[in-house]
Amino acid sequence: MGPHPAVAAIRLAVRRALHDVLTANNPPNSLLPGPTTPGESAPLVLVACSGGADSMALASALAFEAPKLGLRAGGVTVDHGLQPGSDLRADEVVLRLTELGLAPVESITVAVGREGGPEAAARDARYGALDAAAERHGATAVLLGHTRDDQAETVLLGLARGSGIRSLSGMAAVSGRPGAPDRYRRPFLQLDRQTARKACMVQSLPVWDDPHNADPAYTRSRLRHEGLPALEKALGKGVVEALARTAQLSRDDADALDTWARQAEASVRDTAGLLECAKLYALPPAVRRRILRSAAIEAGAPAGSLFARHIEEVDRLITGWRGQGAINLPGRVVAQRQGGRLVIRQG
Repeated sequence: MGPHPAVAAIRLAVRRALHDVLTANNPPNSLLPGPTTPGESAPLVLVACSGGADSMALASALAFEAPKLGLRAGGVTVDHGLQPGSDLRADEVVLRLTELGLAPVESITVAVGREGGPEAAARDARYGALDAAAERHGATAVLLGHTRDDQAETVLLGLARGSGIRSLSGMAAVSGRPGAPDRYRRPFLQLDRQTARKACMVQSLPVWDDPHNADPAYTRSRLRHEGLPALEKALGKGVVEALARTAQLSRDDADALDTWARQAEASVRDTAGLLECAKLYALPPAVRRRILRSAAIEAGAPAGSLFARHIEEVDRLITGWRGQGAINLPGRVVAQRQGGRLVIRQG
């Protein structure tokens, strides 16, 4: 008799993600590692685990599947220090991951700032810790437990903020940062939250429910407990699946437009590398604004603080020129029109 359907589903999702990791890190036509007991030199995959149902289900599946592919499996939990006893919770997660057979396992304490609001600040601190852990241990990848429900919430948040098609594309199955563009893997984006919780229950895995997830002070919590249920009541079941499907379709479109913008950028710069307003004006707005956003980030504007309204103001220097002055952007970056050229630089 095979495993419970929920357990089988999460293991299959993780197996596919691990196979993709191996394929990405092996040259074409090379042989992938076979089933073996991984030695110290075997590639390491870490799981980011909060102790919640999603990440505990992910950790258990990683512990089961990784050795079958000749991979080592480890775990990291991040203590944000935002709740009393968070250090004890982190110690419990380390113990649970160790009992699953993961190694290395560690807890990292971070200091959460205030920039961008509490949720964004906690996320930035968490990813900073995970990046550092991956570098320290030489990990090939880090698995994250985001589910289809998380994806639906992300799409709705992007829609509410009016941030454009890239925000509607939600979270990518594979993502990263400069230097490690494919570090993060999200195997559960096609699975719902209940599947992960059921998998934990049938395996008798203890889980921790973060009280912040039910705190109405947090936007995502209100969306999860009030917004999505209201939408399902009004529109019927299937809203979460439809939003997740929208994310994938939007991502495909956004990727295509990003490619077009990269290819077009060289053609709208003069011999000195400055952007020519007339040539920018001739481009479709979606392509032009991507070039403007890229130029602002290259000049030093933080991507996470650069919103659609900023790019729209810069775009008006191209499409609605009336002699207006410079536009101030995040990161002390300034955009201004000079002699038919758009200059974006540090102020």
